[in-house]
Amino acid sequence: MVLAVSVEMKKAARVATIVLATVAGSSLITACQNDPDIDITKLAAETDPPDVLYNQGLANLNAGKTTEAARKFEAIDRQHPFSEYARKALVMNAFVAYRNGQYQEAINASSRYLNLYPQSEDAAYAQYIQGLAYTKQIPAVTQDQKPAMKAIEAMQAVVDKYPESEYVDDAQAKIRFARDQLAGKEMQVGRYYLERKEYLAAISRFRVVVEQYSNTNQVEEALARLVEAYYAMGVTAEAQTAAAVLGHNYPDSKWYAGSYKLLQSGGLEPRESGTSWIARAGKKLIGA
Repeated sequence: MVLAVSVEMKKAARVATIVLATVAGSSLITACQNDPDIDITKLAAETDPPDVLYNQGLANLNAGKTTEAARKFEAIDRQHPFSEYARKALVMNAFVAYRNGQYQEAINASSRYLNLYPQSEDAAYAQYIQGLAYTKQIPAVTQDQKPAMKAIEAMQAVVDKYPESEYVDDAQAKIRFARDQLAGKEMQVGRYYLERKEYLAAISRFRVVVEQYSNTNQVEEALARLVEAYYAMGVTAEAQTAAAVLGHNYPDSKWYAGSYKLLQSGGLEPRESGTSWIARAGKKLIGA
């Protein structure tokens, strides 16, 4: 009799356990359904295998659903951090952030990727995305050009570290653009000083352009402005040298025409002085 009672008690205990588990599970589901901050479809999605989540992310990306794609890639990072798909998802997250105009997030994701996987097959792409994100933030020349310097640094890393990658040509183009912006900033400040007859301050800015940004679109004007500033100061030898270098490298330039006319108004003509810093810098110009 005692044995029978014991068996019945064990059965009852097992039933009670099942009932309690069922009730608890039902309560959890009900709570999730009633809580507006919990999306049970998302909870289910995050438990999918990493390859499934990754393919879903790509499908959403191809469909233009970038927010949903980002959610899939982030789920891999959280739920499967040590998988191969976590590595792939991280670089895709950087791309999606860039596509969405979230440039700092793209920079952060690409930096994290490069720190974790510097020798991986996608490292060049991550570095390139970082450069693109900085390039997109380059403002007008009237504003601070720190993003331009960051863009040059990031894109130069593409060129130096991954010279065989498919991103090198565009990286070099972005570097030229950013350098032109930096030169443009120097010109903007130089013109400001020139208009106020602060000639030495103006010359220092134009000199930076000629010596440091000789392969930009700003050089012609910089040389012409040097002619103008030196002529106004009465330093005619330097003014003539600047005009000579300008004419030698850009003979058809409107800036050369203006500089030539200015010198002629004072009975002078372009003439290069071999001792001038302008003559030395002129040998490195594009047209030299």
